[in-house]
Amino acid sequence: MADSIPASGAGLGLRRAFLGTFAKERPAGVDFLEVAPENWIGIGGMQARQFRACTEAYPLALHGLSLNLGGQAPLDTDLVKRVGELFRAHDCIGYSEHLSCCADQRGHLYDLMPIPFTMEAVSHVASRIRQVQDLLGRRIAVENSSYYAAPGKEMAEIDFINEVLRQADCDLLLDVNNVYVNSINHRYDPRSFLAALPGERITYIHVAGHHWEAEDLRVDTHGAKVIDPVWELLEAAYRRFGVLPTLVERDFNFPPLNELLEEVASIRQVQSRASDKIKAA
Repeated sequence: MADSIPASGAGLGLRRAFLGTFAKERPAGVDFLEVAPENWIGIGGMQARQFRACTEAYPLALHGLSLNLGGQAPLDTDLVKRVGELFRAHDCIGYSEHLSCCADQRGHLYDLMPIPFTMEAVSHVASRIRQVQDLLGRRIAVENSSYYAAPGKEMAEIDFINEVLRQADCDLLLDVNNVYVNSINHRYDPRSFLAALPGERITYIHVAGHHWEAEDLRVDTHGAKVIDPVWELLEAAYRRFGVLPTLVERDFNFPPLNELLEEVASIRQVQSRASDKIKAA
């Protein structure tokens, strides 16, 4: 049973672009926040005070960017230690990472690269996830990633994800936008993909915007508004798995904060609509 995120409702990814405003106003309608720990470890001064104001007002989840679970370089145990310290300092409600590779032996690639869909890769990644969980003394969640190529593919994406979850005995952060993007780029039915996931392992859900490059190509950017088909897929996920806590991610092209809060409010609307349909079923 997923137990990493004892939060509920609708959340927002906290970014430095609107940290000051958010810390001052502490807007209602946001149930929890999420940050990439690498961006906040070791901060000081005014930003540290603003960050503390936010984490005192809202539950905080950590969503890592650079642990490199799929890579061949040794696991960065120092980073895991520092994440654990941040986790305890702000009484965080969970820690997740991307199911991807982001570094090689020479350093970070500053992008999230695909992991080969093979049983060998499953064993490698699951071992690293178990090592992280042992170091932290708690379960973590991994996020299904967007990808644009599948080199050396020996199994379907859904089978790869499910086998990693099983072997690592970890949880899943379900990114509905990534399911939608991948379903377009790799031509599969997103609702069938959702149906094959182990719902009992899902901790919470991400939604985000993406770029329409072509009819058969979407690029996961987190730089635009969430589109209607993603909202519809989110509602489908609720109807299958229950109304889970859900968070809006936005990483650039930031609109005014009130527009981001409108997307958080949209999560609530979808949650309410799905809840009514579940009760009526």
